[in-house]
Amino acid sequence: MSSTENVATRRDFLYLATGAAAVVAVGGVAWPLVAQMAPNDREVAAGAPVEIDVSSIEPGMMITVVWRGKPYFIRHLTEDEIAAATDADEGLFRDYQAAAERLAAAGESGDTGKSWAVMGANCTHLGCVPSKVEPDGENFLDGWICPCHGSKFDVTGRVTKGPAAENLPLPPFNFASAEALVIGEA
Repeated sequence: MSSTENVATRRDFLYLATGAAAVVAVGGVAWPLVAQMAPNDREVAAGAPVEIDVSSIEPGMMITVVWRGKPYFIRHLTEDEIAAATDADEGLFRDYQAAAERLAAAGESGDTGKSWAVMGANCTHLGCVPSKVEPDGENFLDGWICPCHGSKFDVTGRVTKGPAAENLPLPPFNFASAEALVIGEA
């Protein structure tokens, strides 16, 4: 092999090596620039839908979850609570809404009736978190009472007494399955 062929081969190798190094360098600079434009985990979690396993929540039980930094009540109603909410007189409520509009069913394989109440857990008066009221054996309509100002809400979150003028808000939610409740929209 002549020395001129040797130089050309070395030169070709240097061109390829320099080009490859340039591609790696451009990628190394571009990657962080593109990655910093994506939302971070905290931002994604702040608005992302949250999936809750409700399979262990028996009728009469309630849990509180946090979505977008705010608490939400998820309550599995008993048959007595559903009957009391459905049969309640319209005049009892300050912001009447039919119970059927505020209740949801878990899906095909689980509950067939609307026995789930999902609502915001902040009083519509000043934003306090109401406390759960345990049924006294006769009054199955009592749901929550605001400890600060005395607003009362039934088991579906409808306001019955106190300074609150509006019902507890309903978040966007649906049942992905009989065991999985999703709060939020994708």
